[in-house]
Amino acid sequence: MARRPSQKQVKAVYTLVTARTWTARIGALAILIGAGYSWYANPPFKPARTGSPPKGSVQGTVTAVSDGDTVTVVDGDQQYKVRLAFIDAPEKAQPFGPRARQQLADRVLKQRVEVEVIDTDRYGRTVGRVRMEGADINYEQVAKGLAWHYTQFAKGKQSGDDFGRYEDAMDKAKHQRAGLWSDPGPTAPWDYRRSQKEARGG
Repeated sequence: MARRPSQKQVKAVYTLVTARTWTARIGALAILIGAGYSWYANPPFKPARTGSPPKGSVQGTVTAVSDGDTVTVVDGDQQYKVRLAFIDAPEKAQPFGPRARQQLADRVLKQRVEVEVIDTDRYGRTVGRVRMEGADINYEQVAKGLAWHYTQFAKGKQSGDDFGRYEDAMDKAKHQRAGLWSDPGPTAPWDYRRSQKEARGG
């Protein structure tokens, strides 16, 4: 909400418009410039700044869900673009891409979460495991058949037991033909991205 101008500022505007002498006009203009600088230095709201994640974990509120494996988490005046670790969801243009995003949004949007920071990717995003009330949200996307277990990334970064748990979840989703596995031959998102890059001549 915008601030109401002070009586001093209103008077300055009136003086600037009606004054007959340059001295009065310059004085009024100085008041307005000072008020403008004060607003600039101390705006009525402060947008969250994108920051580098600290090591360990981040806690905050999910304010946006970009797709089935990417969310924005805001903690105070800091915001973090978080890529869910160990999984890869269909791209938005792929079959089940919108459904994967919607499932994730229904689960975490506007909710308080904790992000276990794993890495930072080449785009500057925080890569991490998102937990909400103890639940592993990354795992849930795989278990619901809305993401692959991204083994290319997970190897060497995920514990053996955890790796096996994600693999079992994906195998079970395949067996039940849940989500994207209802398609007999779904295209993995990394293959889709590669084909799109080749089509662009990249």
